[in-house]
Amino acid sequence: MASPPEHSRQRQRVVVTGMGAITSQGNSLEAFWDGVSHGRVAIRAVEHLPMDGYRTSLGGEVQDPATAEHGYLNPDGFHDRAIDFTMKAAEEAMANCGVQVGRIPAERWGVVIGTCNAGLLAGEEWHVRRARGEQPDPRLVLLVEPQALAEALSGAFDLRGPVLSVDTACAASANAIGYAGELIRSGQADAVLTGGADAFSDILYAGFNSLESLSPEPAAPYSRDRKGLSLGEGSGMLVLMREDLAREHGAPVLAEILGYGLSADGYHPTAPHPEGRGAARAIQTALSQGGVSPSEVGYVNSHGTGTAKNDPAETAATKVGLGEDAARKAAVSSTKSMIGHLLGGAGAIEAISTVSTLANQLAPPTANYTEADPECDLDYITEGPREMAIDVAVSNNFAFGGANASIVFARAGARTEGPPTPNLDRVVITGLGALTPAGTDLESLWQAYSSGRDCTSVEDGGRLGRVEFSAADFLGPKERKRVDRLGLFSIIASRQALADAGLEPTDENRTRIGAILGTGVGPMESMEDFAVGVIDEGAGGANPAVFPNTVYNAAGGQVALKVGVLGSASTVTVGHAAGAVSLCYGCDLAATDHADAVLCLGADSLTDTVVTAYRELGILAGASSNGSGGIALAEAGVAVLIERLGFARARGSHPRRGARLRHHLRRTRHRTRGPRGRGARACDAPGARPGRRAPAGARRRVGCALRAVGRRRGRGEGARARVRRRCEGQRPQARARRADGRRRVAEHGAGDLGVGARQRRRPRARQQHLAGRDQRRDRARAVRRLALTKLIEATPPADLICARGRHPCQLGSVWRAARIPSASVRPV
Repeated sequence: MASPPEHSRQRQRVVVTGMGAITSQGNSLEAFWDGVSHGRVAIRAVEHLPMDGYRTSLGGEVQDPATAEHGYLNPDGFHDRAIDFTMKAAEEAMANCGVQVGRIPAERWGVVIGTCNAGLLAGEEWHVRRARGEQPDPRLVLLVEPQALAEALSGAFDLRGPVLSVDTACAASANAIGYAGELIRSGQADAVLTGGADAFSDILYAGFNSLESLSPEPAAPYSRDRKGLSLGEGSGMLVLMREDLAREHGAPVLAEILGYGLSADGYHPTAPHPEGRGAARAIQTALSQGGVSPSEVGYVNSHGTGTAKNDPAETAATKVGLGEDAARKAAVSSTKSMIGHLLGGAGAIEAISTVSTLANQLAPPTANYTEADPECDLDYITEGPREMAIDVAVSNNFAFGGANASIVFARAGARTEGPPTPNLDRVVITGLGALTPAGTDLESLWQAYSSGRDCTSVEDGGRLGRVEFSAADFLGPKERKRVDRLGLFSIIASRQALADAGLEPTDENRTRIGAILGTGVGPMESMEDFAVGVIDEGAGGANPAVFPNTVYNAAGGQVALKVGVLGSASTVTVGHAAGAVSLCYGCDLAATDHADAVLCLGADSLTDTVVTAYRELGILAGASSNGSGGIALAEAGVAVLIERLGFARARGSHPRRGARLRHHLRRTRHRTRGPRGRGARACDAPGARPGRRAPAGARRRVGCALRAVGRRRGRGEGARARVRRRCEGQRPQARARRADGRRRVAEHGAGDLGVGARQRRRPRARQQHLAGRDQRRDRARAVRRLALTKLIEATPPADLICARGRHPCQLGSVWRAARIPSASVRPV
């Protein structure tokens, strides 16, 4: 069983070679840095949205039109502001980088984008026009999924490597930048265009207004008189590159990315943990991955929203993450005080601010600060910019759903050596869980798959697969409260996978168990419920109980909260390939020691709006049984638990009963080489020596397996009878050998030719037998795991490998051997 080849190579150093920005400060990187470095506040009256009914009329609005040279899909002439912002900032970043596609092959360029609400404007346009009785271009819905943002960049710049979107709300683009660096560091790409964006909408303002989070004045982070946050819009884009290639091609080296960390709070859907525990773990992981001691950190670009709960919690997190002494020595400032909170784009624009701080050795201030808060007692820069020598800086972002991300940057040339090589390990699958149209357990799924049973039905002329289940059968009343269907799928499947693997989250291990959610259409049930009220009734129609579930990572946050896994947390939104990418991202995190185990989830729920969108696109399968001419849509929640090989071995991970059944089936149908070179038969059950009758317990297990074989594979009495006859035929010979042994002992005693010699040989023979048994067991287990894993997505990783060693199944990394072509993950 070989390690993933990507992680066995020399680890690459990753540098920032180009940046671009469009914010309320202006439509260029220069305008952005000039504004924030001088403490200029660009939070003002919003002009392009009606602001009636909100607690504020202010925001960090992009007031100049963003006209990009590259185009993208514009149904009915519609332009999505978030895509426009991203395209404009990306053009500037690519131009500043100076290395064109071609000098580095297009297949070695990737795109990783973070966003919170990209596509919301396109969805609202489609819904409103249909409600007015119009017939909008159905291709509008192709811009709704966050992946459309990544695909637009991929098509515009002809980037053919990894293309994916990350949607962990306010931590999304920080998460995206961190993963983009890891793709390069592990050899899966040579350069990546990364960053994030978000744009204003009335739905967004209504949501934060319903939570009473908006400040009537420009946000004043860490100030005692702060009144809430100010929203902002725009985009920040960076070009990351292998350091050796940047030097070779003459690209400017602005800073180095040393490491990043992710974590989950598992505390509350919107509020951070008051002691900052989850955020502190993200900071500590980033420092550990980067090989940085807390005392080296000279500057922290904080999340700093200006809300009553966030600022004290982040202060506590900084103290825990860096240590009290180091935290008090580091300078801290918040970019949001000048441009507002860009939500999914915040991490990217603040990473650009951090890189500029390192490059210019000038730390920007926190604007609007008037009075010290005893709970926020770090060294906040408040009196204009501060010139200072900074070699290492940290940028933090914390989000709804308890998702946290932290990135560590170093000044260009400040470090002679790159980050240390992490403790790499192989990755194995140890648990599965599934709620599908076939049923609510793995047995139902396997029976449907192996028998070829169609689990869909025809509804209004379209073929759909719905999950029939009662949440009360799996969760208590409090656990079900304010959890939508996508969240229920994710929670239940996660618990099933953990139970299947025999892994229980405890206080000792829960911070090392992560969860990566892959979803295509996301929380459409909650988004429809919330958005329709706002569209019909304005700000007064916003439901604060539903709004937290409208972010794509809400279901992942519910998994952390209800299941209790607080390790690395992320949400990937790669259309129909989201589940597969979740599996691959989880593999990368586990292999590089970000986590000991990761729940990789693929989940989506069907709503009437989703079905209507597919039908109007003309790609929904009709009533024909073979589904020709379209896609048979289905909802499901599938969880795959993967673990580091060392962690699985240390806790004594064993196959579940289903794997044992396949183990016996494998040995019944195929003759493999046994421990002494002979064919291994079904009667060679665990505890049986070759050529001897199995112990009673082992015979019972074989009998159970054979009955299951007959039921599952249609072999009936014939297969069982044949194997039983084979076993029965050995019994007279075994009795004769035992009688001969007793006779020889009586005649000669326990000499060299008697019992003593046989006992001396027995340990070695037993060891050989156990080794052969384990190999046969795990080959069969791998076959079963492979078949079930392929059901996660229509396009699963092609490099899932059947193990020939002592563990069930090994995953290679996604992009080298199982690259998903860009065209196959177009949002649909």
